[in-house]
Amino acid sequence: MQPRAGGDADGPVVEPELEPGLADVVTLQRRQSAALTDGDEESFFLDTVAEYQWARDAAGLAATTLDRLVKPVIEICQHYELVPWRLTPRQVDRYFAGPGKRGRSTVRQKMNQIDHYFAFLEQRYAGEIARRFGAAVESPIDPFNRPKHRGDFGLRVPPSQRAAREFFARWRNSLEDARKPVIARRDYVMGKLTYISGVRAAELCGVCIGDVHWESGQWGRFLVNGKGARGSGPRQREAYLFPEGRDLLWWYIEEVRGEFSDDPEDPRAPLFPSERLPPAVAALNVPTPGIAVTPSTFRKALKTAGQRHLTGPVTHLHPHLLRHVVSA
Repeated sequence: MQPRAGGDADGPVVEPELEPGLADVVTLQRRQSAALTDGDEESFFLDTVAEYQWARDAAGLAATTLDRLVKPVIEICQHYELVPWRLTPRQVDRYFAGPGKRGRSTVRQKMNQIDHYFAFLEQRYAGEIARRFGAAVESPIDPFNRPKHRGDFGLRVPPSQRAAREFFARWRNSLEDARKPVIARRDYVMGKLTYISGVRAAELCGVCIGDVHWESGQWGRFLVNGKGARGSGPRQREAYLFPEGRDLLWWYIEEVRGEFSDDPEDPRAPLFPSERLPPAVAALNVPTPGIAVTPSTFRKALKTAGQRHLTGPVTHLHPHLLRHVVSA
């Protein structure tokens, strides 16, 4: 971090430039290059935020995850114009029940991130903050407002293997009578591949035609941008087709994929495209890759198919359940 050119002795001192990628906070170099007074709590707070990001970066978290870690802390501190060790549980309650109120999962995530930052603060700086500012470091997320996951998505009970086989058989028999046969076949193939290969909805929607490698392994594989572990960010991995998946995908490529309005010969084209091209792209009237179907559209199609064709105690179906089907 290099400071800007300052003024003369009588002119104003220009603040140093902020280092990009750290959520617009100053780094620890500011502590070394600027003389901070004992009462400069805000500067000390910003330094701890930067160091917290550095520590989590050293732990291997992805850059996008690092940026999200400190946003809730800065958000609530800016709202009350306080440094975090001056916050109280009552202020946190009032903020997230009022101006900061969002969906349950969003609030839960933000409060957990605030609590994690305070764990870092207590471990590394509790003594220094008490000595310099006379404040005790204690998380405002206490036993009464600490979020608890109460199963927002309900119980994830997958159908049996037998029920799954019967479900896909009924679904395939209904394809010819569908109002939009091409879309129905696309959704069916996506659902069956999720069951066979164990991929996530977002991973499957992001597959391009060029990501399918028929020659790889015994039955072929396809590349997906998988979910990284422990916040490390997306990682590319191979998903297996197996004999049934290879035959199914070959049938889809030969008989169905060419019915969509984009260019199926382009390796960048999505394997499972949306129903129509954007108007601006369609107006060009030239061969071009389409846009991929969204995970929400796929989930909706799978839910509808489950309500129509799934029998037994499990009637609500979503992609994640298909990854956990067990033998009957």
